[in-house]
Amino acid sequence: MLSLAALLTVVVAAALVGSIAVVRRVHRPTRRWRDVLESRLVYGVPWGSLIVIAFVVCVYLFVQDGITDVSDPVTIPYRSWSYFYPLGMATAAFSHAGLSHLLGNLAGTVVVAPLVEFAWGHYPDDRDPERPDSWRTNPRLRAFVLFPLAVVAVGLATSLFSLGPVIGFSGVVFALAGFAVVHYPIVTIVGTLGVQSVLLRLYYALREPINVYTAQPSPPSAPSWAGIAIQGHALGLFIGFVLGIALLERRGTRPNPLRLWLAVLLFGFSKRLWAIYWFGGENTYILFQGPGVAVVSILALVVTLSMTASETPLVPARLEELFAGSERANPRSNGGVQPSIDRSFELAGGPADGAVTARLERVRELASGARTRATEAADSSALSDLTRRRAAFLAVVAVLAMLAGVAIPASFLVVEDATASSDAAVQIEDYTVEYVEGVPNGLVSGIGIEALESDDGLESSGVIVASERRNVWLEAVSAQRLSFTGEETVTVGGPGWREAVHVERTGWEPVGNETVYQVWLWEDGEDRRLAHESNESRAEATIAGRNVTIDSADGGFVLEVDSSGTAVATTPIPGENETATAGGLTFERRNETVYASADGTRVAVASEETYDAVG
Repeated sequence: MLSLAALLTVVVAAALVGSIAVVRRVHRPTRRWRDVLESRLVYGVPWGSLIVIAFVVCVYLFVQDGITDVSDPVTIPYRSWSYFYPLGMATAAFSHAGLSHLLGNLAGTVVVAPLVEFAWGHYPDDRDPERPDSWRTNPRLRAFVLFPLAVVAVGLATSLFSLGPVIGFSGVVFALAGFAVVHYPIVTIVGTLGVQSVLLRLYYALREPINVYTAQPSPPSAPSWAGIAIQGHALGLFIGFVLGIALLERRGTRPNPLRLWLAVLLFGFSKRLWAIYWFGGENTYILFQGPGVAVVSILALVVTLSMTASETPLVPARLEELFAGSERANPRSNGGVQPSIDRSFELAGGPADGAVTARLERVRELASGARTRATEAADSSALSDLTRRRAAFLAVVAVLAMLAGVAIPASFLVVEDATASSDAAVQIEDYTVEYVEGVPNGLVSGIGIEALESDDGLESSGVIVASERRNVWLEAVSAQRLSFTGEETVTVGGPGWREAVHVERTGWEPVGNETVYQVWLWEDGEDRRLAHESNESRAEATIAGRNVTIDSADGGFVLEVDSSGTAVATTPIPGENETATAGGLTFERRNETVYASADGTRVAVASEETYDAVG
């Protein structure tokens, strides 16, 4: 007998299939969809897109070892850390941080990759200036080899020129979207804004028809826009724009200006390309929202003009004539050619008679005039060749160059010292995993925007993973997150291997003061190591003239009792439902709270730190 969840899965699938069947029956197109697809694709199937999707899935399962734990792939070695770490550069664009990250990018690929493959076509377009016998016109070669290789090449470009240690296929998805939007503006924007979310929702509905959500607190986290690789997305988008424009120019076609402008504008805003941000101090982020919106609006116009502007010269004819006239008025405009002509005729003339001299003078006039007209024609040609459409296209190329250029200096940075700061650090192969507080952030220190917020000396606290060989420096778990969750696992590894490092925090919070805590690290099969102890902290309450302080000592927590004129007395925090005495006070532990009593007075002095699981 089917369970309720299985039955609902069948209902969801049947509803979708039935809806498609009814629409197909009532919709009577002049040309069948199959015929349209087969006119551009081998058997009407986007084989190249399917190969690319299969490749990305294989990287996730077998390179990142997602097959061992599909929700926890190995990610650290597969980021674009540095030009001096080729493995990361080669795999970053095709790797993913988790299952939801993978599914989101695959949904986008399913929408835009077939559009790009259809626009390019397995069969040569009549407008393509390719010879019929060229190997590039082979339909199966174009479908199974050339298109996948082109996508891989774009992926490598996004890895090489993305700012920071990015990971994910989204840069390629944006490149595919940029290419598709210049060919099919409305279809692309409908697909990326609607169909992509429908595909994701359909997947989750089929996998889990009924989902029970429980309201629970969440750990401190950065704003959603701070987790987006804006530069990488914009880089991919403009790669797609340039390639798409080049193909349109090759085929001599242009898109509808209004549709193109609207599609680019909506895509830029919906994909949050306006969210230009940088890092501030003390877990703050700076969002340049206003400038970002202006940039997206201007770039949408420039991209539209690069394909739809007129072929009239950028410089008006009158201004060009004025410029040419000023050149004629400048005696140096001929660049020293006239003196050369004069000297040649002086040598040729010599002591000749008047007739010879007259002839030489006439030749001199003709030569000078021809030179002047040739110079003016060259200047005029250079100006008139720069049309409005070409100028806009050069602006698009310039934006692409700028987006790629800003990443180059950062990609040459290296991790100079990954030596552990204490014996408690965990060493696995070339990785160093340790817990530290208040250390300089190895990713962003010294490259901030000084006019608005200096990141010089920007600090990090938490679990740090570093490797000199791989040029890796990563705050894998922040101290804030660990204080919320209490325990985390960091996975390191490489091709063919993975190891887990576990992190746990325990602590006691004195009444009215900061928590005293310990952080422990260990790898699978090894003993726990005390990685960090915080400073002592005193409870606000005073009992019989005595103060109580919580401190960390020898891997445990102790209670310190002191009063004026007496030595400090200590005792370990008692176990559950046990008591202890020190300095004239009796301590009793009930559940997660420790009480101190003396002379009939009983006061809570500390409580055990509690954590919220995140899953």
